[in-house]
Amino acid sequence: MRRLISFTQVTLDGYFTGRNGDLSWAHEGQQDAEWNALVAENASGGGVLLFGRMTYELMVSYWPTPAALANDPVVAERMNNLPKVVFSRTLDRASWSNTRLVKGDLAAEVRMMKQEAGEGMAILGSGSIVSQLAQAGLIDEYQIVVKPVALGEGRTMFDGIRQKLALRLMSTRAFSNGNVLLSYEPKA
Repeated sequence: MRRLISFTQVTLDGYFTGRNGDLSWAHEGQQDAEWNALVAENASGGGVLLFGRMTYELMVSYWPTPAALANDPVVAERMNNLPKVVFSRTLDRASWSNTRLVKGDLAAEVRMMKQEAGEGMAILGSGSIVSQLAQAGLIDEYQIVVKPVALGEGRTMFDGIRQKLALRLMSTRAFSNGNVLLSYEPKA
């Protein structure tokens, strides 16, 4: 069975996005060789990337551009070449290379994808997708990067869950830029 990992950045006060969907804080202060190596290493892995519409639109506005290829060629190459699935009821088409648009039942589609042969899957950001799939018990690992910034308001990555989500800490890793990577799995 394929594993599904969620990789999300949150603020110290627990927000996935700031007011009005602001994500500028997520890209500040990342000049850290060890952190950059982790990002490149994660991008070098295989598998399928899963996005909600908003994260997909953010990603497609940057990664296929000349600026992305110049600024971060390793990550850009992987982001552009990996298979991607965008879940949206409002998009008419997905133009990014190797992207499939799914308009149907999110949980049913992911259950089916998990049963297929192949490499794992990763959700990058996509808070509404994370909360829906968490509630359905379909996420195998939560990789949460806590960034050293507080916003005071915003939206959490688990907005909308209806029952407690009990997790077990698997590992932690701190970086000199202040980021802390926390890896959790659902408690059995």
